[in-house]
Amino acid sequence: MGRHLFTSESVTKGHPDKICDQISDAILDSIIAKDPNARVACEVTCTTGQVMIMGEITTSCYVEIPKIARRVVCDIGYDSPQMGFDGHSCAILSAIDEQSPDIALGVDRSLELKSGKEDSYNLHGAGDQGMVFGYACDETPELMPLPISLAHKLAQRLTQVREDGTLTYLRPDGKTQVTIEYDDDNKPVRVDTIVVSTQHSEEATLEQIRQDIVTNVIVPVVDRSLIDNHTIIYVNPTGRFVTGGPAGDSGLTGRKIIVDTYGGYSRHGGGAFSGKDPTKVDRSAAYAARYVTKNIVAAGLAKRCELQISYAIGIANPISVMIDTFGTGIIPDETISEIVTEVFDLRPAAIIEQLELRNPIYEKLAAYGHMGRVDLNVPWEKTDKVEQLKKSAGLK
Repeated sequence: MGRHLFTSESVTKGHPDKICDQISDAILDSIIAKDPNARVACEVTCTTGQVMIMGEITTSCYVEIPKIARRVVCDIGYDSPQMGFDGHSCAILSAIDEQSPDIALGVDRSLELKSGKEDSYNLHGAGDQGMVFGYACDETPELMPLPISLAHKLAQRLTQVREDGTLTYLRPDGKTQVTIEYDDDNKPVRVDTIVVSTQHSEEATLEQIRQDIVTNVIVPVVDRSLIDNHTIIYVNPTGRFVTGGPAGDSGLTGRKIIVDTYGGYSRHGGGAFSGKDPTKVDRSAAYAARYVTKNIVAAGLAKRCELQISYAIGIANPISVMIDTFGTGIIPDETISEIVTEVFDLRPAAIIEQLELRNPIYEKLAAYGHMGRVDLNVPWEKTDKVEQLKKSAGLK
């Protein structure tokens, strides 16, 4: 590509869309903790003084959905009228129905099982048609692209200094953005631009905010070797960010799918994650695709690897599996694709079991990315297939 710039963004858990993602996944966690086989497709929208919860849920248990929503909003930090949004007093509207029986026909019993192919992993078909992408590269220790890795860490740090009282005037809403310069070999060499926009109280001055964000957020996160005299830093470039959260902008579940994955560095199948139980391949297969690609890069089969998996509703086996190493693979991509189908079982029931997806793990993933989350010790970040991949590839 030659020398070039690439940018990725992240948002804090107080961003309106992320509020909705967290409520959706908190409801999912509460249900799946009591009924691991529940079918959940829960979406949320929020605006000034109001949260609306909608979707299709089929379960044998009962959970107090309004109570869960209020708890999430207050935990984020919107717990008083002074914040512009208050989880204690906001209106909670609910419009929940059961999962369509037509969808359940294919999920409950796959086409393979109906055709007589008895296998426990053929029990369930994919919950919908569609394709997912997974990605990994050797730019960071967690094998994620550097721009999204730094953007997430800045957003997490922004939340941390608010919650621990370091910067008491900060409010929950915020966004970060990092632009990385790459050399001719597609290696990251420097940070070109950092943008941090943070909600704040009325009395905080712009000068104070800019100085505090650089000192307490940017400096502790970004390696000094990546910053030079030409690095540009913007903090609250509009000059004011008092009105934020649902009072400043409406929120919706699933509207930050690029933030949730690879920051635009990889292609995306289009399906959101939050609020969906693991029979939905939008979620479970995307985690599996990350698991596959991370192990491929960790095994040294490629420096960069992208995997596409596609499914048809009601059918257990993937329709297609494609590997692209962007010319960095040490063996042909089609050979790696064949190895992937040998080493990894990509049927939904197998993914759910291997990645332990019927556990209440999802609310913590709903902010700061679903991929690269080594801090949460999620199964799809493990590199336990490295030796098997090396053996299949004929490597010592």
